[in-house]
Amino acid sequence: MANTSPWSTTNKSHEGDGIVIHGPAAFIDRSHTPYLSSDNVCCLRCLLWPRQANNWSTRHRSYGWPDSATRDRYVSNGCDVVMVAHRQCRQHEWMGKYQWRMSFSRAEVVLVNSWMPVQQIIYHLLRYFIKTERLTDCVSNSGASTLSNYHIKTLMLWACELKSRRWWTEDLNFVRICVELMQTLSVWLTDTRCPHYFINNYCNLLDNSFNVKNVANKLMSINEECLSSWLIKNYIGQCTRVCSAYILRLFDDVSSSTKLQNAVSEIVRWRLSTSLDDLWQSFYFSEHTITLFVSSLSLTGRSCVCWMNELTKIDKRLSVYFSAVALLHVACTLTRFGFTDKLIDIVSTVLGPNLSESWNDLALRISRLPASELVELLQKYAVEHLITYRHFLVRDFCSVATIVTTDFAAMYAYKRGDYQRCLQLSTQNVHTLLFAVYISHVPTFPEFIQLLDDDIVSLTALMLIIKPKCRTDHSRYVTITQLTLSLYLMTRQH
Repeated sequence: MANTSPWSTTNKSHEGDGIVIHGPAAFIDRSHTPYLSSDNVCCLRCLLWPRQANNWSTRHRSYGWPDSATRDRYVSNGCDVVMVAHRQCRQHEWMGKYQWRMSFSRAEVVLVNSWMPVQQIIYHLLRYFIKTERLTDCVSNSGASTLSNYHIKTLMLWACELKSRRWWTEDLNFVRICVELMQTLSVWLTDTRCPHYFINNYCNLLDNSFNVKNVANKLMSINEECLSSWLIKNYIGQCTRVCSAYILRLFDDVSSSTKLQNAVSEIVRWRLSTSLDDLWQSFYFSEHTITLFVSSLSLTGRSCVCWMNELTKIDKRLSVYFSAVALLHVACTLTRFGFTDKLIDIVSTVLGPNLSESWNDLALRISRLPASELVELLQKYAVEHLITYRHFLVRDFCSVATIVTTDFAAMYAYKRGDYQRCLQLSTQNVHTLLFAVYISHVPTFPEFIQLLDDDIVSLTALMLIIKPKCRTDHSRYVTITQLTLSLYLMTRQH
């Protein structure tokens, strides 16, 4: 199989571009930008469930997790393959470059999301402990393999299957559960035995190349008292550093369980009040990511189906936004290259669920429209989707951001020459946004600029000339705030 990965399989940083390789994942560090860092994995979809994992769907489960319907669904969806060599083959001249391995990450994500809250919290605590105590680091320079987050995930998946619900919830004690699971992991490390959750009969995630004797001893030595003290000092203590000063002062005295519980309750209350703002920031980043990929990649009807299905699983609001950008992309492409069956396929995929006519009828009607009318029709449908998306945001985020729903409607009115309507909407938007703290943005991709005029194109180009750093991939994140856009549209009416 050809090497199609954009990054190498060696575990080292790519100097200057902020990319660090971790197994099949490339960590892209955007800490120096206003956007989120991310892990990216190149993979190929395998539509067949591998025979090596047949035992997973049929083995006996005493407590019924996951249930048979869930297992059947995963098996019918197949798996993925990722380009990373086995740890013992990475130095091999050919296999180190071209060996791929199976990945069950899609099933793992759904399984983890199906866990009870207590199980998700335990998983988080275990990962945090292992990372903070540097148990994933090699203590020597021997290059020996060490414990990884995947071992913790495997431990939790087996525990969720082999432990009863009562074991997790009866006399609930997070520290007790963590200690028991750490001791189980210690036994695995001592015995050099960590069976893969999906292909356990064929794959042991530990071998003699692992240098984990010290890790096993440390895990076995941890008791409830030791872990409790560690959590107060290293976990809860870290949480207080990002909280308000008055919460930090509460931890000056946690000599009793009541005082500790009151202090922790204040952290929880503070976190609940800030979580909505974090979600808003995630949506802001997702908008730009979706627009970037739609603008950069060659869309097809099939890829649109994948995008819409996957985004709906995350949040259906993002699927609505994708549909709008895809329609604008078709309109933009149409003006440059003309209309093709490929573009018709995209339009029918995006609009199909909302149209009563068949694909053939839609294709016939579209083919008879002049190009200018077709572009205007696509822009109209796109703006309707964008307005719907803005209404979703207002409904859910109005307490953390000031959002107007008619910025795209004003742009479309301007494009069509309905200047009175544009002025009315823009004036209302300016009055709403004038003293706002958080304001939404409109990207300057070609898909959105087509709704305005050449002056915006010139202004965007001028920004790239004045600030050379923008002439990288980050130039695609150049945006216009809703307030600036509304003021601009108002000035165009005079």
